[in-house]
Amino acid sequence: MAETVRTTCCIAGGGPAGMMLGFLLARAGVNVVVLEKHRDFLRDFRGDTIHPSTLEVFHELGLVDALLALPHDEEQELTGNVFGRRVTLADFRHLPTVCKFLVLMPQWDFLNFLASQAKRYPGFTLRMQAEVIDLLQTNGVVDGVRANTPEGEIDVRATLVVGADGRHTTVRRKAELPVRDLGAPIDVLWFRLSRNAGDPAATGGYARPGFFLVLIHRSTYWQCGYVIPKGGFEAIKARGLGAFHQQIVRIAPFLADTVGELDSWDRVSLLTVQVDRLERWYKPGVLCIGDAAHAMSPVGGVGINLAIQDAVATANLLAHPLADGTLSIADLEKVERRRAWPAALTQRAQVAIANRVVTPILVAESTAERSPGLPLPLRMLERFPSLRRIPARLIGIGVRPEHVRSPAIAPAPGR
Repeated sequence: MAETVRTTCCIAGGGPAGMMLGFLLARAGVNVVVLEKHRDFLRDFRGDTIHPSTLEVFHELGLVDALLALPHDEEQELTGNVFGRRVTLADFRHLPTVCKFLVLMPQWDFLNFLASQAKRYPGFTLRMQAEVIDLLQTNGVVDGVRANTPEGEIDVRATLVVGADGRHTTVRRKAELPVRDLGAPIDVLWFRLSRNAGDPAATGGYARPGFFLVLIHRSTYWQCGYVIPKGGFEAIKARGLGAFHQQIVRIAPFLADTVGELDSWDRVSLLTVQVDRLERWYKPGVLCIGDAAHAMSPVGGVGINLAIQDAVATANLLAHPLADGTLSIADLEKVERRRAWPAALTQRAQVAIANRVVTPILVAESTAERSPGLPLPLRMLERFPSLRRIPARLIGIGVRPEHVRSPAIAPAPGR
């Protein structure tokens, strides 16, 4: 017989949305259990960007200095090398935020930091290696989940189940919530290469006619994102690993000494980009947020920050009704009404950038006589520097940034 655990809120998924919501609810005095299917947070190929809007949330929580004490890099600008020309894409130095820069930090460090803060509160429980496999219902109302653990199945009974289990969400599927697929013209190949002392110091994009590579600076190595047309991975593999090496070096010649580290396709992970969103985020007893509610494109690296904003809004709106036992379907609808249109507007912008900037680069051709011209949006940013504040605002702050309004209890002594 399955072990039964009872709590007020059960959160499926220990990513940015789930951990932030768990922390904020526990901080508000709500009993919460977070279920994470992996044994730890140490996984590559996750978003590593923490944007000024998220840093503002940590400032409001009094935790920004502690967060920034962890190893990280800071970027005041986003730049790209497009067809041999350096282009500044966004300038964060003019943002009306405490931190006027983007932080690059391994997501496992960020999630461990959130977990350490949440564990200071007595109502917080984090169970690793607990994979949600089904929803539990009574009289048609979701009132818990069933999860697999190394010790066997457990049932977690809760007033509210929150699906924060990412784009491959079990909660969304089991709740049979309607999904709208917006399509995406690109996929991304993720891999890592060692970083040499003479390599450039900044994170950035490198584009040549037909090729687009993003390099994320991680101190001793590069986290690389090689952008390809949707469904194009099999054609790349058919041309062989050597041809792939040549393409990478053609885009970023300084990688010539390390590209040989890709000695097998097993070292390359395919991120199948999907952009979709729920038409309804909730049903009685269950709510989805973050990628479970709106899978984002990697364009702009804003997915983690949209997830954090969802968590802040959810805590602001649900902490009181969860704590006093008055939660209603109308409360869940308020979360969707608050966060649905910012997610939709951001997705629309991501698809537009993929279609109007990234795709023209991937299909561009050069000749011996000339290179193709920059896409129009990049030409505008180059000609009018003040326009760089617009993408900085969209990337750094986003649409409808949230502020912490949920209540706070004192942490438990000694935790």
